[in-house]
Amino acid sequence: MKDQLIVFDTTLRDGEQSPGASMTREEKLRIARQLERMRVDVIEAGFPAASNGDFESVRAIAEVIKESTVCALARANENDIRRAGEAIRPAARGRIHTFIATSPIHMEKKLRMTPDEVVQQAVRAIGWAKEYTDDIEFSAEDAGRSDIDFLCRIFEAVIEAGAKTINVPDTVGYNVPEQYAATIRTLIERVPDSGKVIWSVHCHNDLGLAVANSLAAVMAGARQIECTINGLGERAGNAALEELVMAVRTRQDVFPCDTRIDATQIVPASKLVSGVTGFPVQPNKAIVGANAFAHESGIHQDGVLKHRETYEIMRAEEVGWGANKLVLGKHSGRNAFRSRLQEIGIVVDSEDQLNHAFARFKELADKKHEIFDEDLQALMSDEQVTPDHEYFRLLASRFHSETGETPQAELTISVGGQETRTRSDGSGPVDAAFKAIEAVAKSGTELLLYSVNAITTGTDAQGEVTVRLAQEGKVVNGQGADTDIIVASAKAYLNALNKLHNKFEKLNPQV
Repeated sequence: MKDQLIVFDTTLRDGEQSPGASMTREEKLRIARQLERMRVDVIEAGFPAASNGDFESVRAIAEVIKESTVCALARANENDIRRAGEAIRPAARGRIHTFIATSPIHMEKKLRMTPDEVVQQAVRAIGWAKEYTDDIEFSAEDAGRSDIDFLCRIFEAVIEAGAKTINVPDTVGYNVPEQYAATIRTLIERVPDSGKVIWSVHCHNDLGLAVANSLAAVMAGARQIECTINGLGERAGNAALEELVMAVRTRQDVFPCDTRIDATQIVPASKLVSGVTGFPVQPNKAIVGANAFAHESGIHQDGVLKHRETYEIMRAEEVGWGANKLVLGKHSGRNAFRSRLQEIGIVVDSEDQLNHAFARFKELADKKHEIFDEDLQALMSDEQVTPDHEYFRLLASRFHSETGETPQAELTISVGGQETRTRSDGSGPVDAAFKAIEAVAKSGTELLLYSVNAITTGTDAQGEVTVRLAQEGKVVNGQGADTDIIVASAKAYLNALNKLHNKFEKLNPQV
């Protein structure tokens, strides 16, 4: 039998560290449920010591996820580890992932600790983590630039202390495949009791080599890959889960292992993460890009028609393309609506929430006759990313755009529960709408990104708009969906302002 390759997904932790990719607790729960449906082995749910919000998100995920292991990240200090331990306490399977830097530059400049002190602290961290779980992972931050002898020393110490998984991260994306594979191979050969632990790799994509480095490490003996949906992550991102999983599965003639991932859930997961974060997937992205299985060349088309494997090494259906069918329409009832939400992993917490969502579904069904799973995802994203108590809310809108005339927007907005009318001109209707909102909000924010994507095909498709705003160092994404792009744009802008307002409200008591 082939070895199992453990898939450790860090979309909710490392992926969320992408500027503007911050997620609400409800969004994290939806993604966690999709990851569990995809049969991800380990879900790194967050960094509980980072904030109370992160702690509550990890704890909420630990309470609902039953099949996957729920992991919390912690620095190698007592406070972090105890916060992580408390966050995963409700989990059916819980893991603490603790780390400390091991490269000379990090130890000297950041930690200001000697190598001896770093080893002692790592061992103490394992001891604290053992009070909460036996499933402990240790990472040597910046292992890719660390001295191999020191790595052998610290890994030997933490294995003896009780670590079950040893992670060798290429934190800054500095390694190349042959070198990285040699490092993994050397560590497995030299570290005492290396056969008693799972060797893991966590690669960043600064040089575009995260997937290549991870696969090279698997060939060298690593049996856990740390990755994210769509390659989301800090800077240039992490190794993409979909590429790793399908590379290993497609090339079983080469790899001595395989994952337990349900690959048909890959595209739904990709679309969910893209919609929640507002990071669109480029059309030529491997596996999950819109063009991944498209053939333009006449020679290619002819070959595929004659025999699919001439130009296709995997089938689109294997990764979830074409799996979403028309499921609901304007005559569908509440039970059908609730059942389909459950089938695509959306949990409605109360009858009131279901009634409100169903009313919005009926409004959408009147505008477009064919309702797809992607429409439901967008509708519920719009429903759930909206703060419970919206400070800003769009009540009504009127737009005017005519060739040779200055576009205008007239909006009625609820601001703190008070109805306010506002209007503005602009270079286009979207610009006019944003200026009208700012005339009331006076937020002083900087618009970093405006993105529009069609959720499904057809001229009646909903447009999903992402707006990224920055204010005093805080960056948030706002999303809005509607069959009218201008309305969707206004919703997205107001959604971003609500997130900024909520962040301020939470921070203000500590000022």
